[in-house]
Amino acid sequence: MKHAYLAISIATILNIPVVNAVPFVDEEKTEVIEVIGQASNSQGLSVKDSSVDGPFGDNLALKDIARSVTPISSELIEQLNITTLQDVLAVSPNTYSASGFGAPSLPTIRGQLGELFQDGTRRQAGNNGFGVPLSFNSVEQIDVVKGAPPVLFGSSQRNGGFVNLHSKTASTDESKGKINLSAGRWDQYRAQLDFTGAVYQDKVGFRISAEHIDNGSYYDYAGMESDSLYAALRILPDDKSSWDINFELYQVEFTDNAGINRPTQALIDHGLYITGQGVQSNGSTVPAAGSIVSPTGQVQLSRSTVLTDPDNLNEATTYLFHSIYKRELSPSLSLKNTTYFQHLQREEIAQNSFVEIIDGADTAQNRTELTYLWNSDQQTIFALDVRYNKVLGYSQFTTEADSPIDLTGPLSNRRIPLTAEQQARLVELRPGVFVSPGAQYDINNDGTGDFNLSDTTDSRSVQTGLAIQHDSDWTRDLHTTIGYRADFYDVKASDPIAPDGQIAASDTINEVLHSAHASFNYTLNSDFTVYGTASYNEATSNSMAGGTALSSDNTISEQNFATENTLVEFGLKYSPTDSDWYADGAVFSQRRSLRNRDGSNTGIRTQGFESQVFYDAYPYWVSVGYSYIDASYDNSASSQDSAQIADAFDNSRPDIIEGTSVGAPSFTSFAPSNRQVQGIPEQSFSFNGNYSINPEWQIGFSGLYTKSYPLDFLATVKIRDQFTLNMNTSYAFTQNTKLRFDVSNVTNEKNWRPVFEGGYFGATLVFPELPINAKLTVTHNF
Repeated sequence: MKHAYLAISIATILNIPVVNAVPFVDEEKTEVIEVIGQASNSQGLSVKDSSVDGPFGDNLALKDIARSVTPISSELIEQLNITTLQDVLAVSPNTYSASGFGAPSLPTIRGQLGELFQDGTRRQAGNNGFGVPLSFNSVEQIDVVKGAPPVLFGSSQRNGGFVNLHSKTASTDESKGKINLSAGRWDQYRAQLDFTGAVYQDKVGFRISAEHIDNGSYYDYAGMESDSLYAALRILPDDKSSWDINFELYQVEFTDNAGINRPTQALIDHGLYITGQGVQSNGSTVPAAGSIVSPTGQVQLSRSTVLTDPDNLNEATTYLFHSIYKRELSPSLSLKNTTYFQHLQREEIAQNSFVEIIDGADTAQNRTELTYLWNSDQQTIFALDVRYNKVLGYSQFTTEADSPIDLTGPLSNRRIPLTAEQQARLVELRPGVFVSPGAQYDINNDGTGDFNLSDTTDSRSVQTGLAIQHDSDWTRDLHTTIGYRADFYDVKASDPIAPDGQIAASDTINEVLHSAHASFNYTLNSDFTVYGTASYNEATSNSMAGGTALSSDNTISEQNFATENTLVEFGLKYSPTDSDWYADGAVFSQRRSLRNRDGSNTGIRTQGFESQVFYDAYPYWVSVGYSYIDASYDNSASSQDSAQIADAFDNSRPDIIEGTSVGAPSFTSFAPSNRQVQGIPEQSFSFNGNYSINPEWQIGFSGLYTKSYPLDFLATVKIRDQFTLNMNTSYAFTQNTKLRFDVSNVTNEKNWRPVFEGGYFGATLVFPELPINAKLTVTHNF
């Protein structure tokens, strides 16, 4: 009789724990092998087994990437109830963000706005974080990557980190669908239908996903209504190629929510708001620069009373197209072609005189990558990347004034009708709508410009990038990557709405920006990998929708192409093959440039540590994240809307506030310093968990703690230590139907958050986070 030791070999190859392997011999002496193993307990909620496509190559395991990365799968998106970019903070360290005027359009990573990519191409998004809210209707996975985009993605604007969204793909071998319905406090409703099916088995598949959101709001005069229609097609012509195509149409109406003005320490700690409308030097109570408030008292202000207006108009429509074609040309050569197009139109006309109108922003990009395998240990990726961006837009933000407004008074307190003198320094775009011209003009020939400037532009840019990345396996344990890229910029900007009698100004510029990175991975043993990376990146500064605005001297500033960014990072990753745990930690030092509102750049240096731990084995799932960041100005100047909130008040009521009578807003520049950057907590701690009581019933929780941090540059007001605790439970009535109940901010904490990235409004505005609220969600799979 032969012995079936082959069972153990098979189990070893398949990584199946062997419980018992017994040989059987039938009467015909035919050998039968029985292998008994244990199925994986993973619930798909760990990052351990996720693959990452795009930034550093395709199909890379997390432990093989020399960066701090958090891939968030579709299962994890559902578990964490992720509906906005701010929600990634629940699972990815060092992603604390400002509110983005209530509608975040960009991620914040390591204390700086990051880039937003989808399928490896940079999406149009907000200018300095204020833009169009993001729909997750098209998204299947979210990769959060720390540090500047690598050479394959090329030069961009923001370098703290980036989020790469992976679009939903179609199935070619099965048909399945999902209906998701939710209802929450304050009349918040969402409905989504997602279906995929094969058109031609194993060759062609399609997918359609539609989402409608109709949200009321806790905040006064606020809400959001949106529709997203997404369609995808997958074509597999043969066993050597694939083609994924998708299209999304997205329309949204939303509120620009500036939070609460006059952020004193009494407001943060006790909810006490100083009353009294600001007065101009001419006696007018219309909010304007330099207005001074004589305090009339202090009241307990409802946290729902924020700087909004029912007559504001704010809407946007965009459509996007993505195509990803892959083909194996030979055993050693493969091709990947990525194509992207996006069109955006946006219009906001606010009663406080703010205007941002994008009459059309078109972005097209094509990147072709050739990957050549020299041998089993050496690989090179060559990339040619061409990106075209054209923006026609109008803006006006020079007459805004928030601090003089008394929120306890009538709506007229918040409204800023332009005087004849103010209108004369602007241009009338349409009846009653005034915007800044896109250049400066001296009409009366007195040597001084006669107009206010914002971000108005008619610009186009062509960015051509050449990149090379080489990957080497020197030994079984040592892997290195080096990369270099040059981006050639050809940019033209013109004034689309020159004043009557003036010749529209325009300018062109050609620049070359460079980026490079080098990294190593070293496998200490089967469980631990250590890595190090260094990156240098030259980036751009852009205005709305990625356009380029002329400076006050009617030229394109070279400062727009002078933002240098560096990164050094070392980390350790624990990813054992025979365990349900995953953990990593990283120390980093980044030096970056921050684009100021006046177009200048401020140097900021960040140093810190971050770590994340995951455990995923039924019936438990747990994740923990911790971050420490020391962000300071790198001997650089800074600016704020006003130096401190006390500048908005006189000293007539020192029992309430010791005012300085400077008036506000009063744009303030601070001398170069190494002070702590405002609006960023030095430490944060997040935790999430889930326990399955039985196969049908689950309970879960999540929480976030942030350490006290200054709200303004001078640290006259601080946001204290604060935490948020959320709970959820779900019950599966059938194999296909599940009901989930979420309660957010269970302990009803009165938490605060900065309104805007970069700290510009730190002495002017603060955002009150939501009180306790609940949501019910029904999911049915078919």
